Amino acid sequence: MDKPPENQMSIQTDAQTVVGVYSNLMMITHRKEEFILDFLFVQPQRSPQGQAVANLRSRVITSPEHMKRIVKAMQENIRRYEESFGIIEEATDLPRVSH
Repeated sequence: MDKPPENQMSIQTDAQTVVGVYSNLMMITHRKEEFILDFLFVQPQRSPQGQAVANLRSRVITSPEHMKRIVKAMQENIRRYEESFGIIEEATDLPRVSH
């Protein structure tokens, strides 16, 4: 019998999750055991007090080891994207929030 390639995986999802969510800001926090990635949507309108309004769209909690793999995969994919489509300019119109 032929065995399947080792790096293939069948990904299963429900109809709501497969659509995905849009995020235009991400905040990262961490502690020794984990990284927390909060994906936010910053709305174009401001609160009555003039503050930016953001909604948490998704939260991903992962280990430091996996976070390092994520960063490496993101760097590689950005490199390939820019080779195909040109340099990505950094966004400058979002509020700067850091932890």
